Amino acid sequence: MPANSAPPPAKKKGRRARLVVIVLVLALVAGIGYGAYWGVDTVRSSLPQTSGSVQLKGLSGPVDVERDGYGIPQIYANSDTDLFRAQGYVQAQDRFYEMDVRRHMTSGRLSEMFGKSQVDTDAFLRTLDWHGVAQQEYDHELSPETKKNLQAYSDGVNAYLKGRSAKDISVEYAALNLTGSYKPAKWTPVDSVAWLKAMAWDLRGNMQDEIDRSLLTSRLSTKQIDQLYPPYPTDKNKPIVQGGAVVDGTFDPEATSGDGSTGTDPGTGTGQGLPPASGGTTGLSGTGDGTGDGTGTGGTSTGSGTGTGTGSGTGTTADGLAADGSAVSADTAAYRDDASSASDATQAVDAQLGSLSDSLDAIPQIFGPSGSGSGVGSNSWVVSGKLTTTGKPLLANDPHLSPSLPSVWYQMGLHCRTISPGCQYDVSGYTFSGMPGVIIGHNADIAWGMTNLGADVTDLYLEKVDGDTYQYGGKDKKFTTRKETIKIAGGGSRTIVVRSTIHGPVVSDRDDELVKVGKQAPVPGLAPDRGSGYAVSLQWTALTPGKSMDAVFALDKAQNFAQFRSAAHSFDVPSQNLVYADTQGNIGYQAPGKVPVRAKGDGSLPAPGWDPAYHWEKSIPFDAMPYEYNPKRGYIVTANQAVVDTAKYPYLLTKDWDYGTRSRRITDLIESKTRGGGKISTDDMQAMQMDNTSEIAKQLVPYLLKDDLAKNNVPDPAVRQAQKLLENWDYTQEPDSAAAAYFNAVWRNILELAFGEKLPKEVRVKGQCLNVRPAESTGPPDTDTLVRECGERSADTAQPDGGDRWFEVVGDILKDDHNSWWTSAGNRRDHATTTRDQLFARAMKDARWELTAKLGKDMSTWSWGRLHQLTLTNSTLGTSGPGFLKSLLNRGPYNLGGGGSAVDATSWNAAGGYGVTTVPSMRMVVNVGDWDKSRWINLTGASGHAYSAHYTDQTKKWEDGELLPWAFGIDAVNKATKDKLTLKP
Repeated sequence: MPANSAPPPAKKKGRRARLVVIVLVLALVAGIGYGAYWGVDTVRSSLPQTSGSVQLKGLSGPVDVERDGYGIPQIYANSDTDLFRAQGYVQAQDRFYEMDVRRHMTSGRLSEMFGKSQVDTDAFLRTLDWHGVAQQEYDHELSPETKKNLQAYSDGVNAYLKGRSAKDISVEYAALNLTGSYKPAKWTPVDSVAWLKAMAWDLRGNMQDEIDRSLLTSRLSTKQIDQLYPPYPTDKNKPIVQGGAVVDGTFDPEATSGDGSTGTDPGTGTGQGLPPASGGTTGLSGTGDGTGDGTGTGGTSTGSGTGTGTGSGTGTTADGLAADGSAVSADTAAYRDDASSASDATQAVDAQLGSLSDSLDAIPQIFGPSGSGSGVGSNSWVVSGKLTTTGKPLLANDPHLSPSLPSVWYQMGLHCRTISPGCQYDVSGYTFSGMPGVIIGHNADIAWGMTNLGADVTDLYLEKVDGDTYQYGGKDKKFTTRKETIKIAGGGSRTIVVRSTIHGPVVSDRDDELVKVGKQAPVPGLAPDRGSGYAVSLQWTALTPGKSMDAVFALDKAQNFAQFRSAAHSFDVPSQNLVYADTQGNIGYQAPGKVPVRAKGDGSLPAPGWDPAYHWEKSIPFDAMPYEYNPKRGYIVTANQAVVDTAKYPYLLTKDWDYGTRSRRITDLIESKTRGGGKISTDDMQAMQMDNTSEIAKQLVPYLLKDDLAKNNVPDPAVRQAQKLLENWDYTQEPDSAAAAYFNAVWRNILELAFGEKLPKEVRVKGQCLNVRPAESTGPPDTDTLVRECGERSADTAQPDGGDRWFEVVGDILKDDHNSWWTSAGNRRDHATTTRDQLFARAMKDARWELTAKLGKDMSTWSWGRLHQLTLTNSTLGTSGPGFLKSLLNRGPYNLGGGGSAVDATSWNAAGGYGVTTVPSMRMVVNVGDWDKSRWINLTGASGHAYSAHYTDQTKKWEDGELLPWAFGIDAVNKATKDKLTLKP
């Protein structure tokens, strides 16, 4: 090379090399005949212009888009309208194919892109009518300012689309052979609003638990089901809000007692008020017969005797099982009694709900596996400046969601050059492609993070149907109906009729098997003539129009805690834990969202739709929702644990919290760091996010290393050799840890032997076939003919999933060596087990040979990361396209550390295998007040273009626990800028 010639910039050189490879590979694609020919021009034309200038009609002045070395944009404008128009343009540059697929999903139009394989999914989505509800929100609920911002954003997206063919937008259109007839429709404001419905669906709470509890009745008793859903362990895992009470209808974080507070003396009872409707564990008024010595302050009476009284203490369920203050309500117990006494009815409902579960699995999961289960959650905590090295608050957040490529998050900054009434925003953080504003991040005054609150905002109702009517309150009511026509790529269409009751859409209509409801169904008390069976409808808060989009813009410009809470008031769905910090040194928390108040029932099982007593009355008033502000302890931790002590709060938020393992670990890390006057730094916050300690290992390893266990039950030297891996193990789950690999294999096998083989087929993993007694069997085991039953649940949602609910289940019986759960059937190789130690020994042996098959006989080559892998897949062609196309669009696998219910929550489903199912989808640590010292990272990169330098350029750093500098101030942004694009009027 001549001395006066400079080498090409590294980025352009790398891009050239990629293009050469792409041309060769895509020539092969063309030869095979899949889709259209991808040439250099096809790939190059879809990559956006990021420097120079571009005309963007409609702007009132120039807008600058400054991108750093990772392609993360910071936008500078002189008006709100220009700012959001530019945001729409820039997001369309990087992510329009992703946006297009998402809006087809939220509107139930996937078949228009991907053909007849998506018709059933579209039918279910049309039944829920996300897009229709979003349209109602836009027409009737949202503020004029929000509508103006949404329209400006849409105008920016459409300006980018104008004049571009599909292949010029993204190479996926070429692969789908959509370059000829397919032309992306214009973006609309409702397309943006509807995305919040998808978010709410994946974070909807306990709907899957509601289904599962019903399905379990076919093989388990009420007592066994309650053992598998233990009460939240408030004694060891503290709730988010650790004090306060509702006083005169308003939550007061400083109050010690208030409306509906608990009684002071023990009592028992069977009253049928809001759950638990027994002797006063919540102090809510009951309407049944309660007995006991109670002196509750918030009930309808006090004192001893028989009556409608309340008092604190251990509740007694309708079947006489003590539940330590978390007893099921009498309604739930009655439902279960009927279920257990009618095996044919149980099987009918099993088939119905099992099919519904299959339908839920078929809906694309953007945020996580259906139903919360193991993995879907988040960590967010804030530490007061009194406990930090900076003297100002530090705030961390890492939402745990399904891995996706590109990442569900999009990093960007939105900056008004001068704050004024016409230009109000100076905010940076994470948003979603297709949505204006910033969802999580900070502005110049405050920072905020989010975790899923997990409120129970869905109920399934059994509906008594007769022709075109359903029964409600002793009367026949006509269904509300509408027709939906689903267009199919390549021609053709399908028309469906959606029926709705007073509760909501009839979701059982969307599956052929669901139409054949059983002759009977387990229901409480007297039920109407079952006739041809019951349908199932869904009531869900997100199907009522709300103002969540207003909340996004209000959060982005909030300047203090009062304005932050005002914004949260509009955050109807999904219910989130909102964590707060500001430059004045304040920290806080707010629980928002529409959470229903049930007149009867507790939402844990499907309700009888014909009984008006089970209809939702109203929502919990926002003023009564829990919050905290500058708690004395100096920090607030949210990790999907209980929001409040349920015994001290007069409303039911949910019965199905995450069990608090991560929150306890984060709390322990904070307290250990600050003990003796220590201070927490930004580096400490970042290190905490990567803590991968296994809490279940701390409980189980001492039992697995017992001398008598080894001597009496582990005779195989190879198994003893594996057992030694656990000696001196520090319980961390590093990617290269052989001990972590072996322990997690043992844990998986313990769950399978103790629980998995006892569960009904509807919740077991697909492909797992067992010879079992018939579900309706009532005779002794030796008189039964065994039947072959195979699991029906997807690997991501099957049970037992190994999440921290199972930590509690196992912990509750761990000291009972002869508990009945420790029994397991024998086979040709193994004797049956009857004790804990026998089952543990068998699990250790099974784990040893499982890992030998997967990782090899030489244990020195074992590592957790080889089992626990993440593959990032393109959400459409990366999952269903030909193998060679997947290799072009997908990335990985990556060998990860961490694990389920660890702070570094790279979750896996123990029933399905060791592969990663949910991940920290992003991580951030905000240095409040000194914003330029904040740090952030995304799972993938800024770009959705598979051949962009920014497709997955953050992934390796994310894998290693690194964070990128997060520039906010104009000087820091200018210094970090690598590309600058000016948008001109």
